[in-house]
Amino acid sequence: MVKSAALFVLAALLLNASAPGTRASSSPTREAEYYRRLDNKLVACDLCPRRCVIQPGGRGACRVRENRDGRLYSVVYGRPCSVGKEPIEKAPFFHFLPGRQRLTIATAGCNQSCKYCQNWELSQARPEEVQNHDLSPAEVVALAVKEKAPIICFTYTEPVVFYEYVMDIARLARAQGIRTAVVTGAYVNPEPLRELCSAVDAIKIDLKGFTPEFYRNVCGSTLEPVLEACRTVAQSGTHLELVNLVVPALNDDTATIRKMCRWIRENVGDTVPVHFTRFHPDYRLQNSPPTPTATLEGAVAIARSEHLQFTYVGNVPGHQAENTCCPACGRTLVRRSGYSVVENRVKDGKCPFCGVRVAGVWQ
Repeated sequence: MVKSAALFVLAALLLNASAPGTRASSSPTREAEYYRRLDNKLVACDLCPRRCVIQPGGRGACRVRENRDGRLYSVVYGRPCSVGKEPIEKAPFFHFLPGRQRLTIATAGCNQSCKYCQNWELSQARPEEVQNHDLSPAEVVALAVKEKAPIICFTYTEPVVFYEYVMDIARLARAQGIRTAVVTGAYVNPEPLRELCSAVDAIKIDLKGFTPEFYRNVCGSTLEPVLEACRTVAQSGTHLELVNLVVPALNDDTATIRKMCRWIRENVGDTVPVHFTRFHPDYRLQNSPPTPTATLEGAVAIARSEHLQFTYVGNVPGHQAENTCCPACGRTLVRRSGYSVVENRVKDGKCPFCGVRVAGVWQ
């Protein structure tokens, strides 16, 4: 679990700053993309499926997009509330540059309200309620170069709500040969998502459940836009991985998991990595039990019976199902222990034993 105090300690060390908020602001105010101006200085945000209509001086449901005199602005552009450095496996990405380090960036805000959010102090907060750094896109890229981090990863809150910041960083990073990755709930409209896919190298989508009721009651959102986002990313060719956090008694019934796995194979493809991750009590679900390991193993078994080639158990360090095996010969290709890669045998994107191509970005 990632908490804000620890993030700020790491941010201060990385940025050589004594405390958050002490650096002079170098980031310009950024007008939002994907919105429409309406009568009476109202604006309609078109970034996510909520399509908030915002009065002058007001903000959208994400708390970070503000109507200023009839124009919509991002109030978190250049103002990350967390900066860190850690393995890409923590995302989790298992088929995207395994063993590499990522520079993590997040701002306050989210356009969903998941009852189990581990980072709710940041995601469910207004920017004024957390401490922020001033860090322009160019400074983020320079920090990645300084820290020798080959990946910049937007994570921990919801990158969709700091969309303009993500896009500007990604464009600068690509010019410097640095890859970018997004960890998202994918509650986003198709047009901005297609533009995002053209700018970043990898996207991990939290497919939180597979019923409209789960999304409505647990996430405060809707399922269909997320399914459409999964299809959009898959069709774009951007590297995609999916995570399903399995919550006891809420989204763990086997019939729904089978239906989800079948949908993934038919709509996204059988080579997309799928992670079934253990739930730990947090936020508004602190009285719910952790997911039994047997439930995760059962989900993996269902996924494999539906012919998904790469399926994993998450948040159970040392479990055999966190390794990557060749879908053809069955040999272990990437051996992991928690967030560490112990051994990586993939050569030129192929299994060295039988020569079959292994889906992913390996170098």
